Amino acid sequence: MIARKALFAATLAAVALGGCAHHGGDIVVDEGVGVTALRSVCPAVGVPDFTGDMTLFNPAAARTADAIDISAAITNVRSTCNDMVDPVYVGATFDVIAQRRDTRGARTVQLPYFSTVLRGGNAVISKRLGTVALTFADGQARAQGRGTAAAYVSKAAATLPADVRARITEKRKAGEAEAAVDPLSRPEIRTAVAAATFELLIGFQLTDDQLAYNATR
Repeated sequence: MIARKALFAATLAAVALGGCAHHGGDIVVDEGVGVTALRSVCPAVGVPDFTGDMTLFNPAAARTADAIDISAAITNVRSTCNDMVDPVYVGATFDVIAQRRDTRGARTVQLPYFSTVLRGGNAVISKRLGTVALTFADGQARAQGRGTAAAYVSKAAATLPADVRARITEKRKAGEAEAAVDPLSRPEIRTAVAAATFELLIGFQLTDDQLAYNATR
């Protein structure tokens, strides 16, 4: 079970690891002051903090370094997005690289992972579970597998209302009081932007103990 508070509090920082959406702006200074919003209906894709690693122990209750059985990490997250269709489709692939302590014999392990569509940083729209198979050859300490994830998002839901876009991109004359006010500082603007912001988050499906271990190691 994923500890929701730890997962979602880290969302905004985590999505910087990857994704097809670009959020930001350029200051326009030629004819006044304004912000040109650079955002896409494509969900950003990333790995939330503390969910990109999984450690298995033997014995299971141990937490010392010499008891580590398998350690695995999610890496090489890549995404593609088709925003020419409605709903918008985003797909992602990622690698799982693992290392084991005991290299005797061939061994296959199944590591569970989740893919979650998040709206506005805290509202779970959907969640799917999957597994990545890792096969260690006899005498081999390392193994690698690949996972996939996908999501569909309504284009209308991921698009900022016209009036909100107009307020964000409105040009303002330098020196005016309004020019010094960040449109995103207004609660109604922040709420609208959050409602139109979607993310596809990928991570290991951890137990509470595993998540706590990742957060404190």
